[in-house]
Amino acid sequence: MKDLTKKIYDIPLHDIKDIVEVQEYSFYYFLGTLIFALVVFGALAYLLYKYIQKRNAYNQRKEHYKLLQGIDLQETKKAAYAITDYGYIFKDDGERQAGMYANIVARLEQYKYKKSVDAFDDETLGYIELYKGMIDV
Repeated sequence: MKDLTKKIYDIPLHDIKDIVEVQEYSFYYFLGTLIFALVVFGALAYLLYKYIQKRNAYNQRKEHYKLLQGIDLQETKKAAYAITDYGYIFKDDGERQAGMYANIVARLEQYKYKKSVDAFDDETLGYIELYKGMIDV
């Protein structure tokens, strides 16, 4: 009986092959995809940051325009100083604005450097409003 069992186990099997090592690249594909996604996410985050930073950046022209529009013309002396100060940034926009600014500064001189001043005359108020209207921000 021993010979019979020995013969059964010695039967060569032709349909079973040896173990073969299979190259597995899915981990490297995963790492490549992850790195690509992180780079894209980082680029989008950077662009969003720059957009928000640009949108919230301090714009001196815009601020001076708001301040110039909000000047109380009833307080003549303070208004004369404020118009001279805030309007200075817009004088280099063009020849017309430079001439108008020089004209306004000359007209406002009589309302500065005095202890008490009268209210703006109608012609000066007209020039002030015209200058405010020609400003582009």
